[in-house]
Amino acid sequence: MLDLTRRPKMGLLLISPERFASIGEGTARGSYKERKEAEADWMLKETSAIAEVTFTGITWTREDVQRAIDAFSSAKVDYVLAIYLSWAEDFAWIRFLRDMPECPILFCHRMRDQISLKDTHDDDEFAEYLCCGGLVGSLEASGSIRRFERKMMATFAGTWKQVLQRAAQFGCAARARALLRQSTFGLLACMNEVMWSTYVDTYALFRDIGPEMRFMSVAELEEVVNRVSDADAEAAMKRIALQYEVLPNVDPDKFLASVRASMGMERMAEKYDLDLLVLNDIDTILFQHIGLRPGFWPTSPDVKTMVVPEGDIGSGIAYAVLKMLSGGHVNYIEPFHVDVPSDTFDAGHAGPNDYTDPRGKCKISSDVRFAKTKWKYAGAPFAWYVFPEGRKTMLHCSEQSGKFQLVATQVDAIHTDHFLATYSHSHFKPVGEDCNALFSKLLARGVTQHYCITDGNLIPEVKDLAMMLGCDYEEV
Repeated sequence: MLDLTRRPKMGLLLISPERFASIGEGTARGSYKERKEAEADWMLKETSAIAEVTFTGITWTREDVQRAIDAFSSAKVDYVLAIYLSWAEDFAWIRFLRDMPECPILFCHRMRDQISLKDTHDDDEFAEYLCCGGLVGSLEASGSIRRFERKMMATFAGTWKQVLQRAAQFGCAARARALLRQSTFGLLACMNEVMWSTYVDTYALFRDIGPEMRFMSVAELEEVVNRVSDADAEAAMKRIALQYEVLPNVDPDKFLASVRASMGMERMAEKYDLDLLVLNDIDTILFQHIGLRPGFWPTSPDVKTMVVPEGDIGSGIAYAVLKMLSGGHVNYIEPFHVDVPSDTFDAGHAGPNDYTDPRGKCKISSDVRFAKTKWKYAGAPFAWYVFPEGRKTMLHCSEQSGKFQLVATQVDAIHTDHFLATYSHSHFKPVGEDCNALFSKLLARGVTQHYCITDGNLIPEVKDLAMMLGCDYEEV
């Protein structure tokens, strides 16, 4: 299973010209080489605060280029931060562009916070003048960037503080790309046959996004659920009941059955080392064999597998992306309706939804939507959750015209009390536009009803990741 807590892995490529190395020897600030080595030292130290850095020293020669490529490949870096320390010959950079295996690369020009040059007839001042010439080298390097047209390549110019911020953002996206390529998704047990717009090509999922897909059966889930001991299920149920208010409409036996089914789902996911399980929780076969849809994922803080409902693999991608980018809680929604007078919309979702963020509000309630059905545990309870307030990134993923698309926006979750029975939910207000504009854009784009939300503004990281994955991207 993936380690979602690991740091981004950066390869640091700093390029300088060997022909300048001895200029300034014996001056107050030392030779060009001494000054650049001092610069590289503090760059290494400060980039190490945002990533696990692989650095083989300043790239002066062809041999240095190969040494860097070999080290970056061996370390399996998520991305490379490349910077010209001044003007430099093309040979190092174009060899790197040609020979470095496919990898996200961020090429930056660092603008100095200030430059105080005097009379460059002085050897010390002349050496400093050469040291300040990064813009010359960066502009020259940009021509080769365009000519090579490598995938997953981005450029940026700014102060060192801004470069670090951009590198941290880019590295977060590159780390998510690497994690997706190492991940395993499971589908239990089929895509949703009443929601055809959510269908995706699972071969393209592996080729373009990264996860390997495994297919699970309800029959095996039933076996695993039946093997969950009474003691384990009762202990989990008591722990949940102590933590959250249990409403009077909850049947204790059905509460236990729902917890047991949730634990069985989690254990089957663990058995197959799934990072994310796509559960078709409105499948008739699931109800026939399990008698309910599991309502208490996750049943403990030790559960690592992510879960999304309704057999929607695309929404699973959106969920995993937000989880990998944020490391925080992610929730699953579909917009229900717009309240025109307040310019807000209500959204949420039935079925599995992470209810463990203490900033939210959770009650244990009967699933009234299924209370009158014929299934064995009709009305079995679930974690009825109101999402925490605050600014959210809202992300959609689906397959459109043979390509995956990521569609992102920002919304505010505003104060909400429990009111939508059966659904984990909240009130939302779009950021920077009204509901009419937001949903008009989504309708024109061509999406589905499923979205994932997490705290903060992750739009820049999502945009970077979409570029790295070759996805269509739109901010709405």
